[in-house]
Amino acid sequence: MKNILVIFDHPYTADSYDDIPHNRSWSAKVYHELFLREESLGNHVDLIDLHADHFNPVVSKAELQNWRTRAESNPQIQDYQQRITQADEIFFIMPMWWELMPAMTKGFIDRVFTKRFLLGDASQNRNHSNRLTNLKAVHLISVQGTPKIIYTLLYKNALSNALLKGLFKKMGFKGRLKWHAVDGDAPDKKRQVALNKLIAKLK
Repeated sequence: MKNILVIFDHPYTADSYDDIPHNRSWSAKVYHELFLREESLGNHVDLIDLHADHFNPVVSKAELQNWRTRAESNPQIQDYQQRITQADEIFFIMPMWWELMPAMTKGFIDRVFTKRFLLGDASQNRNHSNRLTNLKAVHLISVQGTPKIIYTLLYKNALSNALLKGLFKKMGFKGRLKWHAVDGDAPDKKRQVALNKLIAKLK
């Protein structure tokens, strides 16, 4: 059994997968299909729903001062960090807004993935090896209006480069990094077919 951690970012929360006008999210539909798949495989799915958790994405002055040297004292951040260390795979699911990640996800990265959390006590970790030893794969699933090929040509994969390379590769992660783009503007039937194919090919 694998421990699958999903970090979900949408104002309507992960419960908005039903077709209810003004309270429906294709990001939530992606999460729901992923949850059903992983559950059918006997895996455990742990959801961090940032909006449902009322997560504050703003880094405070005190947090910035403690970023390198002190252990985390905020109970919510401590909980998130503990769940990350237990994950075999992490899925980030979010809409793409103005070709970038939403502010909530960026704040989650800034507040949770601190240097102290990733590397521990620098005096005891001279090789700068990261502490996420259970983690085997990280997936980014973005729901976006810009076709993936156009996004690659015009914006040089800014979202995946920032999240997958700028965070995980930079901290020394050696496992699999995958970006999956979902067309958020396609008709519902076409979108569902594409989602079914995506879920089926996830490994």
